Amino acid sequence: MAGNSMICTSNNVDYSTIRKAMCAGAPTVDELKEMAGVCSTCEGCKRELDKILTSVCGCLNVSLKDVIDAVKSGVDTVEKVGEITGAGTDCGRCKALVKNIIELGR
Repeated sequence: MAGNSMICTSNNVDYSTIRKAMCAGAPTVDELKEMAGVCSTCEGCKRELDKILTSVCGCLNVSLKDVIDAVKSGVDTVEKVGEITGAGTDCGRCKALVKNIIELGR
C-alpha cells in the first residue's frame, strides 16, 4: 500500500491509522472497528481491510503468515525476522508490528 491512502471513506480512517492500531494489537476487523474507527462496510473497507490485515510489510510484500511462520520456527527478534523475511529492512515502519507479533507469540 503506497502512501497514506484513505481506506474507510465512511469514517475517514487512513492507512496509517489502521497500521498503528495493528501495531497496538488489533489483528481483526472487529478490533480495527474499535481501535481505529473503521466502519468495515464502505467500499474502501470491503476492498482493503483483509489485504491490510494479512500484510506486515507492504514495501517488500511480506505477509503476516511469513512472519508468524518465522516466529513459530523460533525467531525471537525483529532483526532476525527481517533477516529471514525481509520485513522491516526497507523503510522500517512495520517493525512495531513485527515486534507485536513476536510478543503475542503467534
